[in-house]
Amino acid sequence: MSKFEKNLSEGSVFKNLIVFAFPFFISSIIQSLYNIADMLIVGQFCGPASMTGVNIGGQVTFILTNIVVGFCVGASVLIGHYIGSGDKDSMKKATSTLLTLLAIIAFVITIVMLIFKDRVLHLIRTPQEAYAESSVYLTVTVIGIIFIFGYNALSAILRGMGDSKHPFYFVLIACVTNIVLDLIFVAVFKWAAFGAALATVISQTLSMFLCIWFMIKNKFLFDFKLSSFKIDKEQFKRIFNIGLPTCVQNGVTSMSFLFITGVVNSFNNVIVSAAVGAAGKMFSFVILPMIAIGTSVATVSAQNFGAGKISRAAKACRSGIFISMILSYVLFIVLLIIPSPLMRMFSSDAEVIRNGVTYIRSSSFDFLIVPFVFCLNNLYIGGGHTKFTLFSSLISSILLRVPVSYILGKFTSLGLIGVGLGAPAASFGGLVILLIFLLTGKWKKPILHEFNIVEQ
Repeated sequence: MSKFEKNLSEGSVFKNLIVFAFPFFISSIIQSLYNIADMLIVGQFCGPASMTGVNIGGQVTFILTNIVVGFCVGASVLIGHYIGSGDKDSMKKATSTLLTLLAIIAFVITIVMLIFKDRVLHLIRTPQEAYAESSVYLTVTVIGIIFIFGYNALSAILRGMGDSKHPFYFVLIACVTNIVLDLIFVAVFKWAAFGAALATVISQTLSMFLCIWFMIKNKFLFDFKLSSFKIDKEQFKRIFNIGLPTCVQNGVTSMSFLFITGVVNSFNNVIVSAAVGAAGKMFSFVILPMIAIGTSVATVSAQNFGAGKISRAAKACRSGIFISMILSYVLFIVLLIIPSPLMRMFSSDAEVIRNGVTYIRSSSFDFLIVPFVFCLNNLYIGGGHTKFTLFSSLISSILLRVPVSYILGKFTSLGLIGVGLGAPAASFGGLVILLIFLLTGKWKKPILHEFNIVEQ
């Protein structure tokens, strides 16, 4: 077994989960600091219009990245199964196929977004005061999106092999670079959203090349030569079958939050837009421990599904829920007790703080539910049941989050409180669907039949 690989189908399930999740959790925190650093520094030196521009441009870029991450999840699950079953040749082909596929997708997305960028910004009702800043932030990040995709793909491959430690090192270096560049470009050069976007792209590019350098140096199974970028039809089919539902799921979930941004923007108040944008950035940061645990459940369970150890996959899910509940419930209490000091990190404007606190106090109830949703969802992903997780996400996002936020926000006196209630409503509905699937026992039946998975 190479230094890239860690067999998670053996030893203590709880220990494997913690050991794998901790570096990934820290990596996620550091990576999230990219946009949070952008928001913090722009908010302190440039004001609400630039904050809103960074938030809106960043959300669109996040959606594009999150959609592609779906294919990365498909490849990560495959690689986890291949590690469990010992199929190195298929693992190499899956890696080559994923990287080639993402390079093509990145090129197409860049061209399409540069053409339709203005239409997208108009569609989500970007406030006029923040339009120029949103446009320039989105333009820069779209041009550099191939590097953003590249790092996410390489990290997913390493994590599928059980290595969450090295991606942490690379993103740490890149984050420090991003913060330094933010201070130079925004605070010193006064480049506002353009400077924040440029700092983000340069930092992500550094992450990607550090990852490639490390993998080549340590004789990774893929050599990154131009001739090695190939698409294997069988692996493409497998990545597509597993990754496309997750790809659509991520896109729909992200779009539902973008729709909420549109609802908030329809209030025609840049202060409110900046407040919700700042609160959203804060939520994206504090929810990272639960995301890390959930993603770790997917990786651990994928290797155990590949090894035919279904009961160990289930134990990983139970352990993940236990850990996530402790973390999430503590965060919920903190958000209810001290929302104002947290908002002051993003802005000193009293109205931005007041509106942000209002939004936080209703949407934070989501933290009571997400430990169960994230871990169950990732257990099913680890087993290849991505079509079901897509179905669950469509119901919770389209039929719950969007309508609840829109109706309560626009047609009742609740305002921002109503908009915030969309998140916990969606999570609760999603949890009901996930529990029904759990009780049917169908999650135990592997999607990837070629692995001949049987209970051991």
